[in-house]
Order: sequence, then structure tokens, then C-alpha cells
Amino acid sequence: YEHKFRGNAGTVWDTAPADTGCLKGEEEKLVVMICGHADKIRMQVRSISDDGKIWINSDSFLPLTLLGNHVTLFSEDPANPGNYRHLPATVEALGAIHFAPPEVRSGKKGIAPEELYLELGLHGTKRKEQLGELGVRPGDTVLLDRPITRCIGGDTFSGAYLDNGLGCFVTAEVARRVATTTPELTENVRCLFAFASHEEIGRFGSRVMAQELRPDILVAVDVNHDYDTAPQKGKERYQPLKLGEGMTLCVGAVASEDLNAQLEAAAALLGLPVQRDVRGRDTGTDGMAAVLAGVDCAATSVGFPIRNMHTVSELGHTGDVLGCVDVLHRWLETVAANRLSAKDFKEGHPRLDHATPVAALP
Repeated sequence: YEHKFRGNAGTVWDTAPADTGCLKGEEEKLVVMICGHADKIRMQVRSISDDGKIWINSDSFLPLTLLGNHVTLFSEDPANPGNYRHLPATVEALGAIHFAPPEVRSGKKGIAPEELYLELGLHGTKRKEQLGELGVRPGDTVLLDRPITRCIGGDTFSGAYLDNGLGCFVTAEVARRVATTTPELTENVRCLFAFASHEEIGRFGSRVMAQELRPDILVAVDVNHDYDTAPQKGKERYQPLKLGEGMTLCVGAVASEDLNAQLEAAAALLGLPVQRDVRGRDTGTDGMAAVLAGVDCAATSVGFPIRNMHTVSELGHTGDVLGCVDVLHRWLETVAANRLSAKDFKEGHPRLDHATPVAALP
């Protein structure tokens, strides 16, 4: 059964049969939501000048990383409102190094967001009017246009929008495995496989899903950083997450210790590594959806380290991604086999007052 929403384009695939209204016979099952966010960071048209330049914002991209990249501009058809066309373009700023001031040419100064514009190759007179005839106007969406390609390094790949196409891939692949290899687990577990919107601007899609469907368990799937290759890593004392060293698991914020322990146990059964992703007040992912929606839910966030996040050349590792799929699927199998309930998670919180003292090295 597929859930859709009025306020956003997110979608949830529900293993409860459609003819039960997703309720009858499902009340006693543990409800598990696995969620990847499908929204992409976009640029938007700010204004159009008489010479045909389409000035855009940079949103959550560093302006310098956008220069020269191919993008797609989506404009509404003036003759058919509600229908969109797409136009190819490139992102430019100064036009050429010859026009750049000395401090930019030397590298002492970068590109400001307000200097970015789109080049469509228009010429002749009335270029602004030409864009008007195409339906281009302020607010139009601009997306990066780069396919995913293999890298020289083994099992690595690069492209735009791995954040969070990879999270959606993992969610969909776990759903496929459940449907094709272990459909019987849905006799004990109601699974909600979600593609959320608006994560990048505040988790506004996933929190609506959590409020509407009220899962007992929520596992967000999102990309993480390869801190091992981060600049200035010595000064920042980043956590040691590395590309190719396995999936990541959020520790801190609202992450459930009981849920985390179960996921780590599933990974251990498979012989797969898990890297601990240390978080403070916020997971930084849709793992916060339930608590932000005021829904009582055991939650955590899993993922995989990537490089160059929020650029056109994000880079990931196949083993990290497929390992995450394997762990989530094995965990669902274990949950179903053990017939875990929402009550089990209420009783599963750690008791630090019962911790065992350590007197010396073993």
C-alpha cells in the first residue's frame, strides 16, 4: 500500500494490505519505518538581467564548486500552467579569468553567491524577452546535471546527489529484499519504506510521515562524511569515519541505545564493520523526525561515509552502501523472528546504575 501526502511529494510503501486500511490485523505488529530523503539541494533563479543573464542563488553549495558545471533549469510552460519544461545551462560567474579582479585571479578572494548566473547561449537583441517566452522567471528550480560514474579506486563511484540518492537506494533495496526473499517477516513486522522530502531544510517531510503513521521504530538512512580525508582534520579532532570501512551508526542525540545494539548485533552476525558516528544534540538526519513530530519512537540513523558532500562530485563506496542494506535486512529478520514488540523497546533502555565496575586491565 502506498501513502501519499498533501503537503509534500514524499511517499511511503506500507507492507500492510491496502484492503485493511493499513489498520485491521496490524495493531499488534511492531511498526518499523526505514527512511531515506529524496529531496535534492536546488538553486533558484533570483532575477533576470537585460543581457540574458539568469542570476541564481547557491543554496547549500559553495559558490566556487558550481562554476562551469552543467545544470538543468526547470521552467513552467506559460501556455500550460502546472506543466514544466527543462533547459540545459551552465553556471558561470565572471565570464573569464580576464575579467576577474586581481584578488580573484590570485586566489586571495573567492566568488560571492550573488555573482552566480546561468549561461544558456542566448544572443541577439531582447535576450530577456527570449527568456520570458521560454517561461523562465524568478523562483525557477535549477539542479545539477551529472550522472554517476565509476572511479579509478576499487568499488568507488562519483556523481551529483549521492546525498541522498544513496539513502533512497538502501531503503528501496531493503524493501525489494523483503518482498522477494523474506516476505514472511511482515507477518510479525509492519514495514514502512519511506522517501521523505524537505530534509535539507528542516526534516519537514519525514516529521509529517512520523506524525501520520506513528512508527514504533524509525531508522533514517543518510550519507555521512569521510572525515579521514577532511582538510584541517588534525585541528578539528574529527571522528575517524573512513570511506570503504563500513556503514555508520549514529551514537548520541536521540539515538536509541537498544536499537543501536540490535543493529550492531546484526552486523556482527554478518561479519560486517560498523563505524560509530558521534552526534551531540541532533542526528542531522531524518532520525529526528519522530521526536520533532512529538511521536514516541525508538530512532537512530545509519549511513555511509562519502567525500565532497554538497558538490557535483560526491564520492561513495559500494561496499559501505551494500553493507548497510545487508545489516538492515538481517536486523528486520531478527526482529520478526524474535517477535519484538513496542513494549520490548520501552523496557530496553540501558541502566547505567547497573554498569559493572572495572578495576584493572584484563
